[in-house]
Amino acid sequence: MFTGTAVFDLLLPGDSRSLKAKRSYVRPIVAALRRVEVSTAEVGALDLHGRAEIAVAVVSATAAHVHEVLDSCERLVAARPEVDLLSVRRQLYGADD
Repeated sequence: MFTGTAVFDLLLPGDSRSLKAKRSYVRPIVAALRRVEVSTAEVGALDLHGRAEIAVAVVSATAAHVHEVLDSCERLVAARPEVDLLSVRRQLYGADD
């Protein structure tokens, strides 16, 4: 069994000057990630209007499948034209960790 996580650090557009505007950018991304069948949530920069951190987690029988799913999540987030993907932090955990 393998578990993988990825945390996406996002820069939101300049017009997101309220938490309501921030949600209008974050919610569609979280919804799109959930369609990939991963667990996802906004986990950081919760009080900053221009930044967001979104995390995903996946469990699989093989490490290769975990990498495939995390790659597809990263491509999905990077393809969003309304946000800038600043960084991605990944971790892979095996059954012995």
